[in-house]
Amino acid sequence: MAKAYPLTDVPEGKKVTVKQLLPSGSLRRRLLDIGLVEGTNVECLQKSPAGDPVAYLIRGAVIALRSEDASAVLVC
Repeated sequence: MAKAYPLTDVPEGKKVTVKQLLPSGSLRRRLLDIGLVEGTNVECLQKSPAGDPVAYLIRGAVIALRSEDASAVLVC
């Protein structure tokens, strides 16, 4: 089984699969609402020049996530 790591560590152009969401409360609800559930495929499309936010392709939609939020999503 592959080791899980934060979504923030995914390089541009790489596809990964969501393994676990770490937060609770409103942040967890927000991540679930945009489609980040276990088993979802995510592709890192582009990092901003400053490195934050990062654009991800999630279930056919391009979503920009701050590093603070993306670090709470474990992928492999």
